[in-house]
Amino acid sequence: MIKQQNVKLGFALAMLTAVMWGAVPIAMKYALGVLDPYTLAWSRLSMSAICLTFWLIYKKQMPNLTIFKKRRRFIILMIAGFGLLGNFALFSCAMQYLSATTAQIVGQTGIVIFMLSGAVIFKERLRPTQIIGILVLVVGLVLFFNKNLGDLFSHYLTYGIGVWLGLMAAISWACYALAQKVLLKKLHAVQLLWLLYLISAIFLLPLATPSEFANVNFTQLLAILFCGLNTVIAYGALVVAMEQWQAAQVSAITTLTPLFSLIFSDLFALIWPENFTMQYLNILGYIGAVSVVGGAMFATIGHYIWHPHIGFLINWKSLISWKRLINRKKGEE
Repeated sequence: MIKQQNVKLGFALAMLTAVMWGAVPIAMKYALGVLDPYTLAWSRLSMSAICLTFWLIYKKQMPNLTIFKKRRRFIILMIAGFGLLGNFALFSCAMQYLSATTAQIVGQTGIVIFMLSGAVIFKERLRPTQIIGILVLVVGLVLFFNKNLGDLFSHYLTYGIGVWLGLMAAISWACYALAQKVLLKKLHAVQLLWLLYLISAIFLLPLATPSEFANVNFTQLLAILFCGLNTVIAYGALVVAMEQWQAAQVSAITTLTPLFSLIFSDLFALIWPENFTMQYLNILGYIGAVSVVGGAMFATIGHYIWHPHIGFLINWKSLISWKRLINRKKGEE
């Protein structure tokens, strides 16, 4: 049984990951005012690789690379590395055309692609709750883009280009996640991330232009540093959260990322309107955003809540009694 303090720590770290992932597109949007997408992606990956290098040396946990002498493992490592590289680079390119919220909403399609691909590659059976969650997510996407559906298929419009780049980034993430699932049987998560960051940074370097950093002002530098450190902190928190709490619950919390992006986008637009713009959605757009998050969450943990032959798996009477007990204790205090 998981200890209560571990559940609390797991929840806190999962929420930290969601908040960090929700904030990073806003910092990226600002940093892209001076850096090109490939240089920004390269800087994020390089900073992450450097930080994890020092961490693994300090912990004396550098990975044993001889396990990749087997050709199959090396190929899977390259698939994971280029999948991560593609995700970072394509997401940065998409951010040139999209708002932070829209980019994160599109990014949720990676969950759908990962689940469907896992069912095909690993012969995993999709649960009814996963199918329902995926359908809700797809409907949510249609509602979210209700004002711009025509733009998605007009390649000469920047909005449509951004959405398709975001979708390609989600596909790249799914490739990375599938390959990572295999490699985690041989390496610890931090060791694998270090290898993938290093591979991605090395292969992305020819496309980057480090000389652009000479034109960066102080606030832009802070945004770039935040983007790099965000990757280390968010993924580090995610790894520890999954060690302390069940992976399904952690994944469910991280699906809140688009909502945090929406909140942060509007907040920064109010505080700093000359550099950030408000995310203007109609009612259907807001319903769509919530549906995307809800669908992704239900696809992740729906089987803990509902079963097609049994119904709801939550004992509502126990929850009500537990709530009354807490209220009674508060009253006594």
